[in-house]
Amino acid sequence: MNRSTIDTNQTELTDKVVTIKRVSKTVKGGRNMRFTALVVVGDQNGHVGVGLGKSIEIPEAIRKGREDAVKNMITVSLDEVGSICHDYTGKYGSSSVLLKKSPDGTGIIAGGPARTVCEMAGIKNIRTKSLGSNNKQNVVLATLDGLSHVKSPETVAARRGKSVEDFKG
Repeated sequence: MNRSTIDTNQTELTDKVVTIKRVSKTVKGGRNMRFTALVVVGDQNGHVGVGLGKSIEIPEAIRKGREDAVKNMITVSLDEVGSICHDYTGKYGSSSVLLKKSPDGTGIIAGGPARTVCEMAGIKNIRTKSLGSNNKQNVVLATLDGLSHVKSPETVAARRGKSVEDFKG
């Protein structure tokens, strides 16, 4: 796992490489070998992004993946204990990731790819379960889909024209 820090828009982002794969393309003269890097970028404060980079060299693939991840960042709404606001199942392809709200002190209970996304987003208490395909790229993207659909109580209350106390009571 690679871990470095970059500075973008006055926000300190940390990146983590989830997987590096060697891929080949067969052409007339033989096989062309390239590398793909799946990179997760986050500020550990509710912002996370995922990117895929391809290149002939590994460091260049990681750099491209980091740039792609910064472009595709989302904001995650967290509650006061560092967990998500409600349960949700994110889906991508044949992968599904169940994200469950957890009380303080639970920690991050998640498999490898989903754990990386939760850590980079700054989530401190969550339980996840990977369902369906366990392809790392699809699990990461399913986790990101789930986190992007989690709504804060304030957002839901504003959309319905009610107060937050109506939901909690």
